Amino acid sequence: MMRFERKIQEEAARAARRLPPGQVLTDRFPVLHYGPVPKFDPATWDFRVFGLVEEERRWTWEEFQQLPRTTITVDVHCVTGWSKLDTTWTGVAFRDLLRFVRPKPEARYVMAHCEYGFTTNIPMEYMEDALLATHYNGEPLTPEHGYPLRLVVPRLYFWKSAKWLRALEFMAEDRPGFWEQAGYHMRGDPWREERYREDW
Repeated sequence: MMRFERKIQEEAARAARRLPPGQVLTDRFPVLHYGPVPKFDPATWDFRVFGLVEEERRWTWEEFQQLPRTTITVDVHCVTGWSKLDTTWTGVAFRDLLRFVRPKPEARYVMAHCEYGFTTNIPMEYMEDALLATHYNGEPLTPEHGYPLRLVVPRLYFWKSAKWLRALEFMAEDRPGFWEQAGYHMRGDPWREERYREDW
């Protein structure tokens, strides 16, 4: 019994080390977004990459399904204070997407463009391990969690993992997205508690 209790305590300690400051662990997956859930039409949906790239590209839904697939397991940290450990996502790795578009050397930021004009900005160095996810835990994303495509940026607060992704724009200069214009931090690193713009 003592050995079992010690194992539980060790697992709890390991989990606590994975929690950024101000976060609380949850097993649930809260649904948070601004505005309604968009409807998906595979016949008209497309995904575009533009801006500071050598070749701008556009994929239909059918074409997007043919891109290489990657699965990652990451911890999720929401700016509202909850964290969920060991979430598993499948989709197109950002690094694989780069070989189709070839960003120019001056591209230092990415703006994610989503349904209803929602945007969020991300520094390029935080996109290195990002994923354009179509599946969560082996199943297609639910509409509330971003179906058919959402960005997953593992090292930043989860608002940067924008739902209902439609385009990525490569930029030389940073500019605020939707929530950043409303006062959220321009970068959003949870380990630095970069929640709001006054922390910038």
